[in-house]
Amino acid sequence: MMAPKLRITAPTSARRQGLILPLCLSSLLLILLLFFSFRLTPRSPDPAPLVRSASCNYSEGQWVSDTRPIRPRYDQSCKEIFKGWNCIANGKSNGQDLLRWRWQPFACDLPLADPISFLERYRDTNIGFVGDSLNRNMYIALVCMLRRASSEVRKWRPAGADRGITFVQYNLTLAYHRTILLARYGSWSATSDGGALESLGYKQGYRIDVDVPDQKWAKAPNFHHILIFNTGHWWWAPSKFDPVQSPMLFFQNGVPVIPPLSPPQGLDLTLKHMLLYLENWVGPEKIFFFRTQSPRHFEGGDWNTGGSCWREQPLSANQVGELFSVERNGTIAESRLVNHHLSEALQESRFHILDVTSMSEFRADAHPSTTGGKKHEDCMHWCLPGLPDTWNDLFIATLSTLQTK
Repeated sequence: MMAPKLRITAPTSARRQGLILPLCLSSLLLILLLFFSFRLTPRSPDPAPLVRSASCNYSEGQWVSDTRPIRPRYDQSCKEIFKGWNCIANGKSNGQDLLRWRWQPFACDLPLADPISFLERYRDTNIGFVGDSLNRNMYIALVCMLRRASSEVRKWRPAGADRGITFVQYNLTLAYHRTILLARYGSWSATSDGGALESLGYKQGYRIDVDVPDQKWAKAPNFHHILIFNTGHWWWAPSKFDPVQSPMLFFQNGVPVIPPLSPPQGLDLTLKHMLLYLENWVGPEKIFFFRTQSPRHFEGGDWNTGGSCWREQPLSANQVGELFSVERNGTIAESRLVNHHLSEALQESRFHILDVTSMSEFRADAHPSTTGGKKHEDCMHWCLPGLPDTWNDLFIATLSTLQTK
């Protein structure tokens, strides 16, 4: 902004000339002060939304409490919500308060998903969620949001899915394919004939075929246009895959991998083969996402040793560091360890990353805990409505950005 030109008449005396020069300087100084004052004035806390940039990092931000009246995307009456996750219906003390928290990225705004716009844009589209029950959490949140806008649906199980639903008016299908390891697995027992594993003293365990996809999702890439994958929780689950009583035993090309692999090594090899399967089997028109690890918030023990998630407010940044930092030996650093393996495997792939870990680490308040009459506290899954709705905001915003490039 340039200062306006000042019109000065020719002086008729030295005295008038001496008065005009200070006046000009004063006017110029006043204009400059007003200009910079306008530029440096802080923005109102409630401005129009920031313009979203395609390069915005939605995963870096903070949770802010929204004081406006709550306008839920859906409510506890959605029949798709698993009973144990329906925190409002189950009377969780902060169930309604969960709806007041909004994720605010540092460099932009994360737009709230619009169900009608999504249904219209993705007519004749099939979208699959492939993974463990945390992907089911995310799937149900999206289904409930869309059902509020379009109630005419058909339930079925496409391409081996655990559950699926088609929004008839739009021919949009969502499906959830349950698989905890991505690879095929089943019980293994030693035989009297002996073998490589028997010779090492193994008597029983779980056989994981790292190069064979679980049949529940093997046909999903052919049916779906968009797929969201996850894995991680069960690779660090000694309650099921006990390293002594029921260890993970990895097979490749039908024979055991010798020497036997640790679970993290098995995860790396499984991811390698599953990515090869997808790359070789489907064309470039498909869109693949991989969701990063959803953090658990057990404090004072694990799920079966008295761990709990009693908090009713999001964690502070310092608390997140104490609990999750690998460098600081955080007590529940599992999610970041899993993400390291995912990052290594996916960096040269065609997958787009949905980084939900950072935003979710703060939300120790958003788990079902003991609501719904659970025997053990659930500090792994999330209340619905709740945090997975923001995951879906991230998914839809990222998908929209990809398709407008």
